[in-house]
Amino acid sequence: MSSSEILLSFIATVLAALISAVLIQATRPILQRVALAKPNARSSHRIPTPQGAGVAVTAATILAGGIVIVLAGSPDLTIPFTVFAACLFIAAVGLADDVRSLPVVPRLLLQAAAVLAVVFSVPGDLRLVPSSPAWLERGLVLIAGLWFVNLVNFMDGLDLMTTAEAVPISVAVALLGSFGYLPAAPALVAAALCGALLGFAPFNRPVARIFLGDVGSLPIGLLLGWCLLELALHRQFAAALLLPLYYLTDATVTLFRRMARREPFWAAHRSHFYQRATDNGFTVWRVVGEVFVLNVVLALLAFASVTLNSPGADIALLLAGSLAVVWQLWRFSRPRTR
Repeated sequence: MSSSEILLSFIATVLAALISAVLIQATRPILQRVALAKPNARSSHRIPTPQGAGVAVTAATILAGGIVIVLAGSPDLTIPFTVFAACLFIAAVGLADDVRSLPVVPRLLLQAAAVLAVVFSVPGDLRLVPSSPAWLERGLVLIAGLWFVNLVNFMDGLDLMTTAEAVPISVAVALLGSFGYLPAAPALVAAALCGALLGFAPFNRPVARIFLGDVGSLPIGLLLGWCLLELALHRQFAAALLLPLYYLTDATVTLFRRMARREPFWAAHRSHFYQRATDNGFTVWRVVGEVFVLNVVLALLAFASVTLNSPGADIALLLAGSLAVVWQLWRFSRPRTR
């Protein structure tokens, strides 16, 4: 493990946190006028609240990550221009949707364009399954990436929820990069994303004074998806699945349940497990606290997978992580008893 890489990650985290907090404080009065989220039957908030803090989170992540990569001056460490450009593009799509709702099909096509840019930024010699046709693998990764971007957006429906999910993932990715299990660039970007979310957290803690909005959740999903893809491409499949396992399970099970009930699954709703938990007597702090602890556990299992480096251990750790997630979803789906 390189001490210089740890120092760079720390600098990226602190710098992003400062930029994020300053930008949120500066832009909140503007967002109060142009991007006010009003409560409705599907909302988790009760008073009109500005959304769009994702502008600050995205900008802080890109600025801090880019600055630290430039300052590092390493020939092996380059700015991921395509990823950053795709991040800015999908943030613009999210901002447009926050201000004036976009139709479903154009919105998905624009998101797919951003995901496609990230997928094709990966060097051609890096493959998940070398024996499969390249076009098939890239196509499946595109579909998975589009779903991941949207599920992060779907799960951003409670104060601090995205922070409780993304901070443990980004810390784990940054540390794994420091240990040499994936390239330095995604590790530094993950550290910057962690800092940007920590700068956002004081404004979003219950009761939130501002929300991320699609302008934040979409690029966060894209950046996390890219980091997890890099992890999988460097043969850490179990870790790449374990880190986002709670979000993957909650969102996917909810989607299939709504499809089975012939509900408009693309429309806003309150049927995710974390939303049902608040209806079942869990406080917001309790929900996000338990999600955070669960994600820390999943991160530890991911580290164990990387350390043990054994197919048998990967299966056992994935099973343990799945059982932990299922238990958490079961708790959220039941009325809380004192």
